[in-house]
Amino acid sequence: MANINEGLKKLMAVDGAICAAVVDANSGMMLGSAGTGVDMEVAAAGNTEVVRAKLKTMKALGLQDSIEDILITLGKHYHIIRLVSSKPGLFIYFVLDRAKSNLAMARRACADSEADII
Repeated sequence: MANINEGLKKLMAVDGAICAAVVDANSGMMLGSAGTGVDMEVAAAGNTEVVRAKLKTMKALGLQDSIEDILITLGKHYHIIRLVSSKPGLFIYFVLDRAKSNLAMARRACADSEADII
C-alpha cells in the first residue's frame, strides 16, 4: 500500500470532512485514521458489519456485481463507506458534516484516494 496517511490527508482537505479511516473488513481493524468527532475504533468495527451484511445479501440474491460505495445519510452527517476495488477486504470510511459538504465531491474524493491506498 502506497501511503494510507497521504490518502487520508487528501480526504480531510475536502469541505466538511470530519474524519476518515482505512479499514480491514476481514478483521474490523483500522489501518489508519484522521480527524476527530467519531470513535473511529467503534465505527471501523460497526461498518465492517455493514459491509459484510451487504456482501452476504448480494450473494443470497445472486447478484454478480461489486459494491462501489455505501452511503448512510444522517440528519447532520454523511457517512461514506467506499470499498477499495484493487484491494479486496479494505474500505475507506469517510464522515462529513452534511451542512458543509458536497456529496458528489466527497464521493469523488473517496474514489480518488484509492490511488494512495493501492
